[in-house]
Amino acid sequence: MTRKPIVADPESARLGGPDRSVVDVAVGVLVRPDGDFLLTSRPHGKPYAGYWEFPGGKLEADETVQQALARELLEELGIQIGAVHPWKVEIVDYPHALVRLHFCKVFEWTGTLEMREAQSSSWERLPVQVGPILPGTLPVLQWLAAELQYDGATHLVADSPIN
Repeated sequence: MTRKPIVADPESARLGGPDRSVVDVAVGVLVRPDGDFLLTSRPHGKPYAGYWEFPGGKLEADETVQQALARELLEELGIQIGAVHPWKVEIVDYPHALVRLHFCKVFEWTGTLEMREAQSSSWERLPVQVGPILPGTLPVLQWLAAELQYDGATHLVADSPIN
């Protein structure tokens, strides 16, 4: 039986057991002037390969969220970002890691998107048309829906296979 990831309150201190340390991750919600936002697929060889998420990555030692996000988006997408707007923090307990996701909005960047990890990308709006969606991404879609006063499903759910 596989453990499903759970999204938890950031104040919860004992997720996943006492011997699991939290991994901090900077996540960029890139938003264009028309309101579309960027989702990327997780590359092959990583947990949840093929699932769609907002781009970003782990903080390195002595790195701020903003520094990590700038480094990760340059490494993954080939872009240099402008101002980083910290937005929300969420803890997700995945079977492979306990992560604290630092979601930041980014409205300005330079360069042309290059998928440097052989991932796919898609500019989306609600309801998101790509899938499957990474569990840690679902709350973000709900937050965006609340901000936009969007009423309806935030993403399409794939049909389950017929048994």
